[in-house]
Amino acid sequence: MLLTRRASLVALAGAGVVFAAACAGVGHTTASESYQHDHSIGVLVMAHGGGAVWNAEVETMLAPLARDYPLELAFGMAEAASLEAGVRKLEARGVQKIAVVRLFISGESFYERTEQILGLAPGADPRPTPSEHDAHAGHGGGGGHDMALWRIASKSSFAISKEGLADAPEMGAVLVERVRALSTDPRNESVLILAHGPGDDAEDQRWLKMIDQRAESVRRIAPFKKVQAETLREDWPEKRVVSEGRIRAFVEAGFKDGGRVIVIPYRVAGFGPYASVLKDLTYVADSKGLLPSTEVEHWVRRQVKELATTGQFRTPQQV
Repeated sequence: MLLTRRASLVALAGAGVVFAAACAGVGHTTASESYQHDHSIGVLVMAHGGGAVWNAEVETMLAPLARDYPLELAFGMAEAASLEAGVRKLEARGVQKIAVVRLFISGESFYERTEQILGLAPGADPRPTPSEHDAHAGHGGGGGHDMALWRIASKSSFAISKEGLADAPEMGAVLVERVRALSTDPRNESVLILAHGPGDDAEDQRWLKMIDQRAESVRRIAPFKKVQAETLREDWPEKRVVSEGRIRAFVEAGFKDGGRVIVIPYRVAGFGPYASVLKDLTYVADSKGLLPSTEVEHWVRRQVKELATTGQFRTPQQV
């Protein structure tokens, strides 16, 4: 669905996603995956999580992989309770090695924290008693997420992915797919690729550099007036003000003289807060983030294969 408008953006499409279909057929091995799996390996996918539609998009994307590996999802910003629940479910299915794939835009996001929770790096104490946890829950500054930091007890070994979606060459194809669906006259169009962004300035520059590399795929397909990557830095008010000014200026400039602006969110799913940021401006967009796309599943599958073949699984006892 395509909308050009002033003041509002298209609402999330596909709200009728069937959640239960996402993990159907777990344990079945397809012909494309006929190579010898180590059946002691399971997959734990970490994702930020959102509303029901956001979560269902992730679950649906992972369904093909869940037919080839024991797979569990841990929603949240590297939340100890969520990770522990996923580990316990995999262990109950006989898994001894767990490939942890972090479905975040930046490979830097929560990496150290994940290591600490899994007992692969120092910095997290054992799980508190229920009364201790209740006393401290909600004070971690996670915006509704349980950011209490503690170490899970496990005899499994873990390998953690380091690459984020901003690093992923596969995402260039997703951007191309999104732009092609919205473009009508490339010579008269500017493309804005918008991402969340971190608070640290140096890290933000790394985000922009990586996403701009993915944007090269868009530049190669047609002679667009301009293709630009920006981060909103939406959780840091002072920095967000500056980013919003720059983002709005890009859209306003692109619309002048009969121009057309295409806005593509570089988010796992959905359009995020960008409709309010671009209020009263004219642009073209749809509801899609990087999902839905088979390219995201291909990326997750590549992470799993690389973790499984390197053999660099670590146990908590090695801390």
